[in-house]
Amino acid sequence: MTQPLMPMATAVWLIDNTTLTFRQIAKFCGLHDLEVQGIADGTVGQSIVGIDPTTNGQLTWEEIRRCEADPDAELRLAEGAKPMATRTKGPRYTPVSKRQDKPDAIAWLLRHHPELSDAQISRLVGTTKPTIQAIRERTHWNMANIRPLDPVALGLCKQQELDEAVQKAAARLARRGGTSGDAGDASPEETSGPVS
Repeated sequence: MTQPLMPMATAVWLIDNTTLTFRQIAKFCGLHDLEVQGIADGTVGQSIVGIDPTTNGQLTWEEIRRCEADPDAELRLAEGAKPMATRTKGPRYTPVSKRQDKPDAIAWLLRHHPELSDAQISRLVGTTKPTIQAIRERTHWNMANIRPLDPVALGLCKQQELDEAVQKAAARLARRGGTSGDAGDASPEETSGPVS
């Protein structure tokens, strides 16, 4: 179950304005029963101002009355109050301190996973296709200083993301019968050689 916005403030308001049990409030707000009891006793969250969940559409009075009548019932968020799904697609912010590591990660991916397409590398590391192509062709402006380093160790992507990308690339190669048409124009010999 999803929690209301500002669960502690919501719990304070529910304690002050309803006859709901501590268990019901704790379950709805995602808190422990003793934490809610501490809020009611004044030992926890003394300076927290209560927020009315009915004014911002998270709860309805009918739902509160239903649960006040039945101590075993659980409060449910109003349908319109459910938070939107978190955004997972698209570019991620890369801190300035890690941006210099991107060419190293690209070189590592080209060496150890030549089956990955430019688009997959671009998504994993957060870079552009021209940068990938320049490193593949060894024409990158900083080629002398590029050392292949694992992008997971550099913190540019997660191991799970890398594993999923490699599995997708392997499945794509299997469907095509072993040709690496999407991986670029370079042959495996060119990409598996040392990058210095």
